[in-house]
Order: sequence, then structure tokens, then C-alpha cells
Amino acid sequence: MIIAERKPLAELVEMIKDYDRILLLACKGCVSVCSAGGEREVENLAPLLRLGCKKMGREVTIIEGALVRQCDREYIDAIDRWDGEYDAILSMACGVGVNFIANLRPMTRVYPAVNTSFFGGSAEQGIWAEQCAGCGNCILHLTGGLCPIARCAKSLMNGPCGGSQDGRCEIHRDVPCIWAEIHDRLERLGRKDDMNLIAPIRDWSTAGHGGPRKVVRDDLTI
Repeated sequence: MIIAERKPLAELVEMIKDYDRILLLACKGCVSVCSAGGEREVENLAPLLRLGCKKMGREVTIIEGALVRQCDREYIDAIDRWDGEYDAILSMACGVGVNFIANLRPMTRVYPAVNTSFFGGSAEQGIWAEQCAGCGNCILHLTGGLCPIARCAKSLMNGPCGGSQDGRCEIHRDVPCIWAEIHDRLERLGRKDDMNLIAPIRDWSTAGHGGPRKVVRDDLTI
């Protein structure tokens, strides 16, 4: 899932300083699961925005709303129910949601309320960890299901660097070396010899550095 964090209140207040009516829009997708932009977060943020604007000498109307997802065209039309009631949308979805609204509603002013962080999962209560870099060329079948692209500080493809010691990464001693974990997992699975396979120079063109990526499923298109 996509992990995000709410932007600082001062930054949000600055964003909406030119508008009197704000639609604060939750997303019930990923940002809801990671407690960054769901309905509860909208409920908590709305009074803070009102107070923050009031301290600047401004009274604003904050309309609280939510969409099932902001990254699907079929749900964006639900914004119609608030037509005429807002001057700008403050989206609590990830950056994809903000883009979708901007794409589909070219005359709508839409701003991000969260910083999109990474693809990850829940490591423990209240803690989310990056697991996937969305690089477009998955090699998890070679590494025991553990991703060295996202989880190695240097995205190394053929084992740990010289800074790895006692199974820990050199960037922080509390960060495990993912290549040590890959080794141990492959050994448990009886696939330790896979460590001897040399990965070729990686083709980073699949990682999207040359522009936005697209996936087309002909069996699903109309």
C-alpha cells in the first residue's frame, strides 16, 4: 500500500490562504489504512485548519468529505455532490489522488494535504516500513521475496556492501542488512546456492525515470 504522512499545519494553512471555502477530502484507500488521510484524519484536521486560519485573521468554511478512492475515475464523480460549495479541494489522498482530480477536473483547484512517502506495509502498530520501490522489473523470485531495490540503502543487486556488519546496514545500526536477510531466508528455503547467481547490470529504464509509466490490460479495456 502507499504510505503517506500529513503535511505540517502551517504549510496547509498557507496553501488555502486565498480561499474561503475548502473541501477537505478524505480517501478510504491506502491513506486511510496508514492513518494519514482517512475520514478520522479529516475529522481531526478540520478544526485545526479553522483555528489556524482564525489566528491569521481569517474565517474559513471547511467542508468534510470522503471518496471511496481518489485514484479511480469511477469515484471522482462523487465530488459533484459538493458543487458550488467550495473554492478549492484539499485532498488527503496520496499524490495519485491529487493528480487524478486535477486531470479529470481541469478547472478545480486541488492541493495535497499529505506527503506521499513510499510503498510499504505495517511493521508493527503505528509503524510502516518501505517494502517496494515500484521499479517495474520485479526480481523477488530470485531473492526469496525480499526486495533489495527498496530495502538496501544502495539498491545493490549482488550481495551486501563492505559497510554491512553483523547483519546490520551501515546507514543505521538498527536497520537490518537486507542481503543478510535474503541469505538467511534462501538458506532456510534450501536455495542458498541462488546467492552464487550473478545479477546482470540493472536496466533502470523500467523504473520510470524517463517519464510516467502506464500498464495496459487489453483484456480489461473497453
